[in-house]
Amino acid sequence: MPWANGLLAQAAFRRFWFTRVATIMAFQMMAVGLGWQIYSLRHQAMDLGYLGLISFLPSVFLVLIIGQTADHFARSKIVLTCQLVGAALALLMAVLAATGQLNRELIFILIFILGSARAFESPTLASVLPTLVDEADLPQAISASSAAMQIAVISGPALGGLLYVLGPQVVYGTAAMLYLTAAYSLSALPRTRPTPNPQRVSLQTLLAGVRFIRHHRVVLGTLSLDLFAVLLGGATALLPMYARDILHTGPWGLGLMRTAPAVGALIISLWLSRHPLKETGLGMFVAVAGFGIFTVIFGLSSHLWLSLMALFLAGASDMISVVIRSAMVQLETPDDMRGRVNAVNFLFIGTSNQLGEFESGVTAAWLGPIRAVVLGGMGSLLIALLWWHWFPELRKRRM
Repeated sequence: MPWANGLLAQAAFRRFWFTRVATIMAFQMMAVGLGWQIYSLRHQAMDLGYLGLISFLPSVFLVLIIGQTADHFARSKIVLTCQLVGAALALLMAVLAATGQLNRELIFILIFILGSARAFESPTLASVLPTLVDEADLPQAISASSAAMQIAVISGPALGGLLYVLGPQVVYGTAAMLYLTAAYSLSALPRTRPTPNPQRVSLQTLLAGVRFIRHHRVVLGTLSLDLFAVLLGGATALLPMYARDILHTGPWGLGLMRTAPAVGALIISLWLSRHPLKETGLGMFVAVAGFGIFTVIFGLSSHLWLSLMALFLAGASDMISVVIRSAMVQLETPDDMRGRVNAVNFLFIGTSNQLGEFESGVTAAWLGPIRAVVLGGMGSLLIALLWWHWFPELRKRRM
């Protein structure tokens, strides 16, 4: 890892990196446990869709408040509070699961609260990163942060799937410990505040992040391309259904399926840290098209090994757009409004992921899982073609 000897030697960045690994790993473990548990209750694809939708809704309702909060208060304290809330929720889920009281309705309520905490935590933590490293080191720091995310997404689902054999309460209890570990690591970070902003809070300041993105067509094209491609092509919500009903595997197989995209993403993020893209616009379109193609292959597969390979390649393709998007947002946004821009950015991410899960659940309920995934992958290809025509600035973009 080209950044290991430099960035990870800095105590502040090292704590940030381990905090990111622990908190994402905890959330991924809970996602595996809750997904398998709620599908086991009624075997309804719509329940998987509702799980994604309810987790996403807080990002929509709170997006303006989240950004304004991150730009006016100590960001590390905001993240610390969210992690403690996550630990408390995970412990409560462990107790309810152990006593057989964690029913469908309670899962939806608790995931809404957890989604609210995560809605504050993710963009605020991202806004902390540029204050910990020099601007010249920021691209490498973003690559390292992306690698941390993928390490967590790899290990979290796999560990969650294995621990589920011992009971869902073991999964949630372990997630609580990880949240507490993340909070401990974060507590030692410098208590830096955002750059002072003399403007009083108003509707104009609340909407500053939206205006910034709207007036930067390259940023707008990048975010919207990623949003609609993953919104249509994401099949994550249907993995429990594929694991049980199509590939005929168990929780361990579901863990591997959730891990496969992250393995591909980790490998490509490490490669990009040594070989940064020059033709970033062209790379973005190629990546989105590849994501659509590999999603179609996954949808048609009836063999676990082929499904894992398709998910691996889809994850690698998606990571290219993640790195490009993250670099653009962090490098082109002033610190005093970074929280608001990151809040909108994470709303886009949440829309493509959580709302995409709801879309997949609804489509699978109507058409069946195979048709839903295949049509979604074809939709991603169509989006890439349309954006190629509508955003010429993006396809010509070089870094």
